Amino acid sequence: MRSPTRFRRAALAAALLGLLAAFAGPGGGAAQAADEPATTVGDVTDFAADGSVYRIGAGKAEARVSFVSKETFRLELAPDGAFTDPTGKDIVLPQGEPPSTKWADKGDRYELSTSEVTLRAYKSPLRFALYRADGTQVWAESKGLSWTKDATTQSLARGAGEQFYGAGMQNGRGNTSHRGKKVEVSVDYNWDDGGHPNSVPFYLSSEGYGVFRNTYAPNTYDFAEPVTATAKEQRFDAYYFAGRGSDAAKDVIGQYTKLTGKPFLPPVYGLEIGDADCYLHNANQGERHTLDSLKVADEYLKHDMPNGWMLVNDGYGCGYEDLAETAKGLQDRDMQLGLWTEDGIDQIADQVKAGQRVAKLDVAWVGDGYKKALDGCKDAYQGIEDNSEARGFTWAPESWSGAQRCGVQWSGDQSGSWEYIRWQIPTYAGATMSGMAYTTGDVDGIFGGSAKTYARDLQWKSFLPVTMTMDGWAANDKQPFRYGEPYTSINRKYLKLHESLLPYLYSYGHEATETGVGAARPLALEYPDDPKAATDAAKYEFLTGEDFLVAPVYKDTTVRDGIYLPKGTWTDYWSGRTYQGPTTVDGYSAPIDTLPLFVKGGATVPMWPGGIRSYKDRTADSPMAWDIYPQGSSSFELYEDDGVTRQHRDGKYATQRAEVEAPRAGKGDVRVRIGASEGEFSGKQTARPYAFTLHTGDAPSGVELSGRELPRLASKDAYEKAERGWFYDRDDRGGVVKVKTAALRTDRPFELDLDDTSAVGGAVPGAAAALSAPAGQELGAGAAGKVAVDVTAGTRDATGVEVTLDAPEGWTVGSAEADRVPAGTTRRVEVAVTPPKGADPGEKPLTASARYRSAGQDRTAVQRIAVAVMPPAPTADTWASDMVWLKAANGYGPAERDRSNGESGAEDGHTLTLAGKTYEKGIGVHADSVIEVYTGGQCARLTADAGIDDEINGYGEVAFSVEADGKVLWTSPKVTGASATVPVDVDVSGARHVELKVTDTNGSKSGDHGDWAAAKFSCA
Repeated sequence: MRSPTRFRRAALAAALLGLLAAFAGPGGGAAQAADEPATTVGDVTDFAADGSVYRIGAGKAEARVSFVSKETFRLELAPDGAFTDPTGKDIVLPQGEPPSTKWADKGDRYELSTSEVTLRAYKSPLRFALYRADGTQVWAESKGLSWTKDATTQSLARGAGEQFYGAGMQNGRGNTSHRGKKVEVSVDYNWDDGGHPNSVPFYLSSEGYGVFRNTYAPNTYDFAEPVTATAKEQRFDAYYFAGRGSDAAKDVIGQYTKLTGKPFLPPVYGLEIGDADCYLHNANQGERHTLDSLKVADEYLKHDMPNGWMLVNDGYGCGYEDLAETAKGLQDRDMQLGLWTEDGIDQIADQVKAGQRVAKLDVAWVGDGYKKALDGCKDAYQGIEDNSEARGFTWAPESWSGAQRCGVQWSGDQSGSWEYIRWQIPTYAGATMSGMAYTTGDVDGIFGGSAKTYARDLQWKSFLPVTMTMDGWAANDKQPFRYGEPYTSINRKYLKLHESLLPYLYSYGHEATETGVGAARPLALEYPDDPKAATDAAKYEFLTGEDFLVAPVYKDTTVRDGIYLPKGTWTDYWSGRTYQGPTTVDGYSAPIDTLPLFVKGGATVPMWPGGIRSYKDRTADSPMAWDIYPQGSSSFELYEDDGVTRQHRDGKYATQRAEVEAPRAGKGDVRVRIGASEGEFSGKQTARPYAFTLHTGDAPSGVELSGRELPRLASKDAYEKAERGWFYDRDDRGGVVKVKTAALRTDRPFELDLDDTSAVGGAVPGAAAALSAPAGQELGAGAAGKVAVDVTAGTRDATGVEVTLDAPEGWTVGSAEADRVPAGTTRRVEVAVTPPKGADPGEKPLTASARYRSAGQDRTAVQRIAVAVMPPAPTADTWASDMVWLKAANGYGPAERDRSNGESGAEDGHTLTLAGKTYEKGIGVHADSVIEVYTGGQCARLTADAGIDDEINGYGEVAFSVEADGKVLWTSPKVTGASATVPVDVDVSGARHVELKVTDTNGSKSGDHGDWAAAKFSCA
């Protein structure tokens, strides 16, 4: 049963939503044009210059232009001539001395100039346009600034191909262009798709400029023609940024965050996954106490899973006890204590002194947004820093411009589902375009969810800098070990991959403190000249740094289509297969344990090897690894500090630069230079071993370390045991050179030379073979079967091909051979496979391997594929509730066997009841729901009574449907809680898979408790 104190969050959110019309920031209501006609500024009547500040009169109205830097200026308009500044010093930071400027009267206009830009102020009527020093236009108003009694609007001409980004966190969008769309910036308490928690009044254009409205008022940006930007206040106050160079968008973000604050650098434990729950007097788990959180912490250790911090009082009225003892217990387990703040931080000094290191700010406190949200973030952040040596680290569901300097912006409370994954993907990379370096959502939401959606959601969120789980709200808690195998191992794999990538992510965190650009990035940021990057072709993927392209799976499938790869060479992280962009990849094999993940040619990625669980597992002699995809000239600068304190702000940190020289393609030498680690900090390694993985696809003739030959090791086992040396592993991702060194001094550079090898992709580009497999392959438990594998040769013949499968323990697996696969052709082979009799039904990931020879080298191709193990087909009439459910997706809680849907946990429903009639057998669900069973072609009919259970008392609205092998066989009319029972009698002859679906039809999902009462299959 859900705790009453915890349940109030949903009620509170609803209450806040109801208050939205009454209060939505200064001025109230959404930002929109008033009903009365707007007044447009008139002709210029006077002009005055005072250094870098210019005043332009237009009758009663007055405009003021203040240059902040050579590329940044502020434009204000006071309709009554009286300037006001409601934000004061809250958002905009001190900017130092203004630039040197000059002005000129050009007859029809005034020109106000720095060495980089010129702002034209046309006289009749007053209208502004910005130009660069070379005379190219940046933007131009289509008409003068306008106002009503409660709003001001700027109208800009839109360029023919101009694209727009920004506006902070916009749920379900943001990593592709806002062109042609209307975007709201305000408080709306909508945490789902279409909401805009943590929105900010800033946008940027592909034309190389950005605009920040310096206000606490709601904004509306309509990126139509013309572009209109409206703030709900009768004052105009905006800063403009003119970007420089080929990375103009990054430069604009840098200027904006120089003005409003660079993103903070979290402590390293803040980049590890976090966990949140209420432990004190929480009826969800029976009577508990705060110290019981240590039992959950022990489960992370038991399952060998990273976890950096725990919120132990996450719930309204939860409270805490034994705080210092709890903090010490967590620290002993390599975790930090976090606390949730319901209504303020009046106790934060004592809490931090007792060990608190994380503060999560609830909507009950900061939900009003705007100034209150920004102040809450700053106060909580400062509260940690004022009372400890630690860095401030906060989370908030509402924020405003400036909050990037004090916290993580979190998208709030949602329900886990495939749809949740879909709209989350574009949200956080999109927020990066507004200088927000740390944005995220809960793993699989706080409500709903399933083992599959949890695994898929965690996979891609492992490539965000930060994320957390929130427990106690769904039928299953959200820790990554709750669903058991195979999901526990899958989740561990990605949590440990994230942990190993912390040097990479932490370095990007440091970069964000200098540039304002976070690690999660839309393709449009790195590929601004690629027209597809601005479109839906790139909507459901993103970049982590410059090197990783992540394309999450957001449907219940093992195949991912529509993966767009921009210009360059891209390597599949798992198989080593290379692709030349721009291209779109369809049919990507993605079993439940495989995230579609690609690495850019030239990537040089620092990592912590060894599968560590915590950053604290690192010791003075731990190695540093470099994962390298050599192509042309590339480099990466590793950033390191003590990870916890604020000493890095005083210059106590170190950087180490890795530089790689390789052929652009094909055969040649590869040179890796690791520079001296420059700088000092507490705990810095004075010496350390190094490990390198170089994805060449061909073995070198030799490897030298600073001119001295390293020994070539004969096997993988010998390599693992050796202190130093190298080994070419043909079986690892298309061929990887692995190199180890003994401990080397960090204050000295060294060079690694690989002779006669190649760039990524091999000495003969395109010669490598690739594997794939048909989708939908099925095997029977205990029955001999075959798995088809397709071998596609590259630009050269593949000869002596032998295909094998790596299957779970207890499976019997053979092999298949092909003498020759001619270049550019595909040959299908079948491998004999027998799962054990006791094999659990469902999807099983297998690894297909093909050893072969091509272009004069022995090679190996690998590919993760999915097959399904089916339960025995029914041989007699069978109740649907007694069958194995291959899929059981449900709107709230688990689907129930022979009971109505209870929403919270298994078996918490009631007797199935429709129109007063009770049923002993059947299925109780909540829309949207899918139950899949295997009939194997042995059943003729499905019969049932369908309707909304009587427990709902007359409301709810759904439709029932039956699908077989992907075809809709029957659909009910709309059914409400007051409808008569709907008889179901469907011919399912020959069907192998049957799905029973219940779908919400009115958008509310309230009361959608659907019953498949007495559901029975008639089978031979």
